[in-house]
Amino acid sequence: MKRPVVGLALGSGGARGFAHLGVLKAFKDAGIPVDLIAGSSMGALVGSLYCAGQDMEQLYKLAKTFKRKYYLDFTVPKMGFIQGKRIKEYISLFTYRKNIEDLDIPFSVIATDLHTGEKVIFKEGNTADAVRASISIPGIFVPVKIRDRLLIDGGVVDRVPVSVAREMGADIVIGVDCAHFDGSNDVQSIYDVIIQSIEIMQDELLSQIDLDADFMLKPDVKKFSSRAFTDTVEIVSEGEEEANRHIEAIRTYIENWKEPDHEAE
Repeated sequence: MKRPVVGLALGSGGARGFAHLGVLKAFKDAGIPVDLIAGSSMGALVGSLYCAGQDMEQLYKLAKTFKRKYYLDFTVPKMGFIQGKRIKEYISLFTYRKNIEDLDIPFSVIATDLHTGEKVIFKEGNTADAVRASISIPGIFVPVKIRDRLLIDGGVVDRVPVSVAREMGADIVIGVDCAHFDGSNDVQSIYDVIIQSIEIMQDELLSQIDLDADFMLKPDVKKFSSRAFTDTVEIVSEGEEEANRHIEAIRTYIENWKEPDHEAE
């Protein structure tokens, strides 16, 4: 019997998005296939490194050593505080400077057109450019211009890109949401104000949408800051634990999956 195509939809979440790595490791250890990935914002960054062929041990090392200084290249604030050249080079280096269509695993990157509000999906082209656009938090990162589009964070319009994974051909879609808002009094800078405002808006938007995921994983990362990259080891562990709680159900679902009988429709 034909095995179903399994797709992951990795959502936004800032530093909390490193939980995606834990999910990927748990799936790999359990033999759960990952045939394609769609990523928004931090999900795009993590997904790009995985799809480029980085092994889990190397990815864990990258997460453990990731610091904010890797993307803090400040500029005169006209459209954003951070130029984003440092993080783009980081992405380019660890994706082996591949284009999206040349990655080991089919991958899509979601960004938002600032002019029109449209969702923009990258399935080909420079990986680092697309991911840099997808992580462009409004007001923090300078937007990215690609083919006459001014692009910002994909999480603005599609926090967990389940529909994109489905459109890519996934029979079974597993969403991973690391961005749930739980309130925070730790607001001390304009950076904190912008990030927390976006988290509130995204939470409200997602509450109004019925995501067509077969499984929705929600690692317990609320206690960690989405803005400080200081607890990455613990965040990754939460991703592993959440995935492991669903492993048997996912495995059973895959084993019992039957290809739709389109002729009967």
